[in-house]
Parts: sequence; structure tokens; C-alpha cells
Amino acid sequence: MIAMPRAILVGLAALFSGLHIVLGISALDAPDSPWPAVVAMVLYAAATVVSLAPSGRVRMPAGMAAANIAVISVGLILVLTQLDPGKQNGYATWIVGAVGTLMTITAVRQRPWFAWAGIALMLLAMLIWSRNILELPALGAIGGPVWVGVAHATSVAIARAARDARLLEQAEQRAAEWQAQEEAEFFERRMRLAQMNRRVEPMLRTIVTSEGALDDEQRRECLHLEAAMRDEIRGRRLLDDRVRTEVMLARRRGVEVTLLDDGGIDELDREDHARVTAAIAREIGGTTADRVVVRTAHDDETVAVTIVGLTATAESAADDPEVALWVEVPRTAEPHTAEPSGRAPDEEVPGAD
Repeated sequence: MIAMPRAILVGLAALFSGLHIVLGISALDAPDSPWPAVVAMVLYAAATVVSLAPSGRVRMPAGMAAANIAVISVGLILVLTQLDPGKQNGYATWIVGAVGTLMTITAVRQRPWFAWAGIALMLLAMLIWSRNILELPALGAIGGPVWVGVAHATSVAIARAARDARLLEQAEQRAAEWQAQEEAEFFERRMRLAQMNRRVEPMLRTIVTSEGALDDEQRRECLHLEAAMRDEIRGRRLLDDRVRTEVMLARRRGVEVTLLDDGGIDELDREDHARVTAAIAREIGGTTADRVVVRTAHDDETVAVTIVGLTATAESAADDPEVALWVEVPRTAEPHTAEPSGRAPDEEVPGAD
């Protein structure tokens, strides 16, 4: 569907170009010597073939466009110098139509200013040769500018339409991506809400049936459920069923757990994500720290998640707890886990203060 229109256009251009040569051959008896006209025909035919030859790009190289102007300049000199402007030369002035056709091809191939330069050169040459501006329409010098003007306007319209089509395609792609993201986020929110509803529904029923008269254990469980709801918002991809279970068990042991997903593991595949969450669940399940902070390493190319455990001892100040756990979970399966340290790392631990 794309090659057929191009073949038709190229074929029509070749037919028009060949017509000028045929007309020139039929009038070879008009000039004083036919050989300059024959040389001009050969140069014109070669320039036309090169201009119409299949190319990887529509835009004509600047060197080819300049060569076309050189060809028509030589052709005008070769043909017009052999003709008498005071006589009826008939088709011997074929070079005028040939210039218009070659410059139209140049304009169609997105070199309009070269084409207009060639037309201006042709009009100047015809005016010098005929010495009468009123003779230009009769010599066919008006058709060339008209065709170049049409080709220029058409090329501009096509280029603008192509640009608009690209912009529309990009807008449609962005709209589709936005819609897909919105649908994915809606589905994720719905799944998380359904999951939290299953977890908190028993407690809500207990609150309703007891008319809010809860004992201390039930109140602590409400706080744990509230923290679990915050995890669903802030933890995102740090969570899976095992992590949720281990976090809840740790909180029931009195461990304060904070999960912060800053988007650093969104690109992990399923296998690596499962490995990361398994490491999180293992470290939280086995920790003896008073406070655990799990955070994604957003700007790190090797570390996916950092797990920090803080413990307040009798020797340490309340606002300067000791680091009881420091683990870096790698993005890949290669081991990249740091040993637990007795001091805080140089990087600030989020939520530690």
C-alpha cells in the first residue's frame, strides 16, 4: 500500500521527463547544430534518473539538488545558444519544460529553495535570450513556476500532516499508558482494600458487638491493624503474605516495624522480587531489635532493600539507639549482605529519629 503510490508518482514523473526528450528529438532540425541539444538531453536524462532513483530517505541530498541546478544551467546554455529568438522554434525550446519538471521533482523531494533557485535561473535565462518578457508565457516559462509552487505547497502540507500524525500517535500512546496505569492502580487499590477488609473485619465485628468496650489486648490489636493498613500504603512492593505475617508477629512481640517503599524495586522481575521479600520476612522474623526500618534503595544499582534494626540499651541514650541489624538485600541473586554493625551507618536511617 505504501510502494504502489510511490511507483505511480515516479512513473508519471519519468513519463513527463521522457516526453520533453521526445519533443526535443522531434525538433533537432531547428537549432544550428543538434549536438549541443543532444548533450543537454543526456545530462537532463541522467539528472532525472538519479533524482527518481529509489532512496532510503525522501529528502534529496543537497549535493544532488545543486547538481540539478548545474544541469539545467548547462542545458539552457547548450540549447538556447543554438536557437534564434526571432523565429518560431516550436518544440526546440523543450529545455524550458524540462527545467520545470526537474525542479518540480526537486521540490517534491523536499528541496524547495533549490527548486525555486532553478526556476529563477530559467526565467532569467529566457528573459535574456528572448529580450521580451511578454514572450515568456508563449515559450512555456509559466508552467514551471506553477508546478514548483504546487509541489512546494503539497510537500509542506504532507510534512505538517506527518508531524501531526506523529504527535497524535504519541498522544494516543500516552493516553493508553495513562489509562493502563490508572486501571492497574485501581485494581491494586481494590485488591488491597479487599485484603485489609478480610483482616480487619473480625475486629470491626468485635467492636460493634462489644459496643466499643475493648480490653487492653484488643486495643493493642487495633493498633497493629492500623499499622498494617499504613504498610499497605507505604510498603507497597515490600509486602507479600509472608512479610505481612512476620511483620504482624513482630509487632505483637513489641517490635516497632516501619516499611518504606520509595519505588526502587518496581522494575524487579517476579523471581527477584520474591527473593527480596523472602529476605525481608526472614530478617524481621528473626530480629531481636526494638525497632526495624525496611526501605528500598532508590538510587543504588546493586542494593534493592536496606533493613536496619535499632535497639535501645541501658548504655545508649534514648535518642541514640544502637544498630543491632544492618542488612542490604541485593537486586540480583549474588550475595551482597553486610554484616550487622554495632554503630549507625553514615547514611541517615529514615524514621530512626
